[in-house]
Amino acid sequence: MTEFHICDKCLTTNVKSLTSKLKKLAPNAEIKIGCQSYCGPGRHKAFVFINNRPISATNEDELMIKIAQNLK
Repeated sequence: MTEFHICDKCLTTNVKSLTSKLKKLAPNAEIKIGCQSYCGPGRHKAFVFINNRPISATNEDELMIKIAQNLK
C-alpha cells in the first residue's frame, strides 16, 4: 500500500490542493499530514514523502508529474 506524508507547516506546500491531487492519483493510498522535519527544502520546494522516500520539485505541478512517474 502506498503511503504519502505531506507537511502542513512548510510554506511551499498547499496541503488542500496537494491532498486532493494525491487522492485522484492514488485513491487507495494513505495520506498522513504533519511536520516531516524537511524544513530546509520545504521552504523552497514542494515535496511529499512516498513510502518514506522524499520527492521534491519547484512547484506542485512538477511534483505531481514526479509522483506519477514514481508510482509506476
